[in-house]
Amino acid sequence: MNAIASRIADFLKVHLPFSNLTFDELTQIATNIRVINLEKDQSLFQINDKLHDSFYVVASGVINLSIVSDAEETLLNKCVEGEIFGLRPFFAKNNYMMTAKAREESIIYAIPIETFKPFVAQNTEVLNFLLESFASTNYSSNDSNGKLISDTVIFSNSKSETQYFQSLTYNKFPLTTAITSIIKETAQLMTENNSDFVLVTDKNYPIGIVTDSDMRSKIATARFPMTLTIDKIMSSPVIAVTENVSLAEAQLLLLQYSVSHLCVTVDGTDKSEVKGIITEHDLIIAQASNPGVLIKEIKRSQEPKDLRKVRLKLAELIQTSLDKNIPLSHVMNVAGEINTAILKRAVEIATIELGSAPARFAWFSIGSQGRKEQLLLTDQDSFLIFEDVAEANYRDVKDYFIKLSKKIVSILEQVGYAPCSYGYNASNMFWCKSLTDWIKQYDTWMNTPGENSDNISGIFFDYELVIGESKIEEAISNLVMKNTQKNGLFFDYLGNDALRKPAPLSFFKKFNLEDEGIYKDKFDLKNRAIMPLVDAARLFTLSNHIKGINNTYLRFKQLAISNPANSEVFLACAEAFLVLNKIRTVEGLKNDNDGQYITIENLSKVDKEKLKNALNPMKELEDLIKDSFQLTQFS
Repeated sequence: MNAIASRIADFLKVHLPFSNLTFDELTQIATNIRVINLEKDQSLFQINDKLHDSFYVVASGVINLSIVSDAEETLLNKCVEGEIFGLRPFFAKNNYMMTAKAREESIIYAIPIETFKPFVAQNTEVLNFLLESFASTNYSSNDSNGKLISDTVIFSNSKSETQYFQSLTYNKFPLTTAITSIIKETAQLMTENNSDFVLVTDKNYPIGIVTDSDMRSKIATARFPMTLTIDKIMSSPVIAVTENVSLAEAQLLLLQYSVSHLCVTVDGTDKSEVKGIITEHDLIIAQASNPGVLIKEIKRSQEPKDLRKVRLKLAELIQTSLDKNIPLSHVMNVAGEINTAILKRAVEIATIELGSAPARFAWFSIGSQGRKEQLLLTDQDSFLIFEDVAEANYRDVKDYFIKLSKKIVSILEQVGYAPCSYGYNASNMFWCKSLTDWIKQYDTWMNTPGENSDNISGIFFDYELVIGESKIEEAISNLVMKNTQKNGLFFDYLGNDALRKPAPLSFFKKFNLEDEGIYKDKFDLKNRAIMPLVDAARLFTLSNHIKGINNTYLRFKQLAISNPANSEVFLACAEAFLVLNKIRTVEGLKNDNDGQYITIENLSKVDKEKLKNALNPMKELEDLIKDSFQLTQFS
């Protein structure tokens, strides 16, 4: 036995998914493994690199997985000893979507895909591990061995991979024939129907399948005479699935059984009636389609009701994604892009109705929409900035934009987004004004916070340009960055504001429930759990002069890079934010509400534990805020 291969097999056997294989199997794999030595800061692959023929295991050292957007590097995860990454070649044909770079000197094992495929096909545990891993941000066994990091994270400019977990469209009227059919007649039937397969059935139960490949390899070579019945050359049994099988599941089933067709049946077995057939071509078509289809529908929309239909489809997509256990960061990203497209189209429709704008302007979404975190049909928050105009024209120009904003808010209300209960909408004259007025507004908020009744609202620092002049956004962003320099008073205000949220747990680690009102005995998931994370992420992002990242999850990820000393706290907060929002989204969809108030008793034991664990980083985060900022004046 090769001594090196033996040592590698010894290493692999204690890590998932390799612990599901025998030592002999691991040795076979190990003999084909390449050992790669990476220097500090050396990349194994980068964004848009062509896919490698291998996936990777960290033998020693640390590998950072990251993306670069607008010159900012965002850390997605760190892979340490025993962790697997670079699984993309198993599932996708397009290039890498992230960079894998050594944080320190590292040794990597490269496992050829072709070498590993047979073990995927033969071992259900390995198969499931790969499938689950592709569908989740990370996977850990109970003893923390074998954490697997997904490299399928998507961002706004990337092709959505939520598609891999959506149910497939399939042929509901497949060509069928009886088991008593003659081969020659079946061949003629396939030719007449221009079909490359025929499903063999008995009382509409699937018995077998015959493909063009069977005809070529068994009939054209004269191995079987054409006068025999079709059962002599059919492949049997068929591989049956339910109609909600996902693209990723279908891909792995084709790989596992080395087939090119899956039979859709009533209960997913060959003991029930046929509902259709999924072919390799269907998988190719499915990979070419994604939530971009909804974006196209949005662009074609002419009325609010058209946009409402798309928003309802988005709700279905979110529900399906959660059912398929797709990482919430993916779901949030896709939903954010679709929500923004709806907002943009609403502005366009309103502008068409009202007539051309008298000046250039920019429409901004703020709050959860501005952070691209809106998964449920919660309210709309917005503001509008128009370019500076001559004083004589100011009133008329502002009147136009107030009317325009009211139309936009009305359209979005018809779509399902209620106006903000606090009045944070561009239809409010306070939040629809010229660039100079907005510069004065931000200057006042940031340089003299708390001095007047118009107190700052943090959500105005979570803005996203929906449509309009990018130079207007740039002017505001530059002003905000300038005003964060040596501005202790501003961060004193924001820091204290972040700490004012009601505590989620009591001294005895019990959930603090509402003690009066219509939500009595319910837990305020938004204000007690989610908003403290949102506020803290905003606070630290601004104080670290990080520009262009609004999403709370990505803010914490970026903060982990910018502040290595506190990276563990920030990464824990990033994960907690996803857990809390998933619970809120699931509860909101189930109860057809915004998911803010939940009944703890209705949660499963597992979800209660997840919720409590997600609250654990809160104390460390609170201490970090107190240590990082001199919170005195507004305490």
